[in-house]
Amino acid sequence: MSAESSKTTLPPQHQERQPGRESEMQPPPASFADHYVGSGRLQGQVALVTGGDSGIGRATAIAFAKEGADVAIAYLEECDDARQTRQAIEACGRRALAIAVDLGDEAACRQTVERVVGEFGRLDVLVNNAAEQHPQDSLADISSAQLERTFRTNVFAMFYCTKAALPHLQAGARIINTASVTAYLGSPHLLDYSASKGAIVSFTRSLALQLVDKGIRVNAVAPGPIWTPLIPSTFAAGEVGHFGANTPMERPGQPDEVAPALVFLATDASSYMTGQVLHPNGGRIVNG
Repeated sequence: MSAESSKTTLPPQHQERQPGRESEMQPPPASFADHYVGSGRLQGQVALVTGGDSGIGRATAIAFAKEGADVAIAYLEECDDARQTRQAIEACGRRALAIAVDLGDEAACRQTVERVVGEFGRLDVLVNNAAEQHPQDSLADISSAQLERTFRTNVFAMFYCTKAALPHLQAGARIINTASVTAYLGSPHLLDYSASKGAIVSFTRSLALQLVDKGIRVNAVAPGPIWTPLIPSTFAAGEVGHFGANTPMERPGQPDEVAPALVFLATDASSYMTGQVLHPNGGRIVNG
């Protein structure tokens, strides 16, 4: 192990179930609950954030609320985390909706979008953020069930949610997808996950070209190692203790260090950008 990667960045810890629980993480991820001050850049708009109960999704949902948006979050089964996120949105004076759903099912995605539009009357920003990962040392160890599960959550759900949302998106709407630094650097232990994230980059670029004439912008973020529930629920305790140490900044990022990139892509500040990917990754150069 190199001197860089041996640096301890977090208390070693592990959660036995996926999705992980933010309420069980020490220290808890930073999610804008206190210090972020909005400036009304999303006033009166409606956003749907998948995987919005925790991590990057939670920080993004709260930031959007502080910018004036009503926010719906979709989550799998992390009810306590989702409740806390909903309360944080409401504490910003905005309306919130939390929907427990398996986004790997197309009908469920369609029902989720219809519920958001029925509740809030419109949809302006779709954030496709939900994801899962399952490390394996060898391609031979990746079962067909794991491969399908990874792509169903990470890629199929993105297609399904976007397809369901499009009839409700007007000119000026924004779609933001969460890719990963692994789409550019690869990962020997996250082969199927990295492949799914590479698919998201291509999906983002292609959809942007398809929708540009409709005035709908499509962009993505590709975070590096970020302290979210996915980490302790994926890796062994010892690996968590060194998580993020091999970046130039020698530490993991926090969700509230990624969410500003999504706020930028969700507002008119990024009006001349579509088909692009932003890289909050701790200093890694990926030329992507």
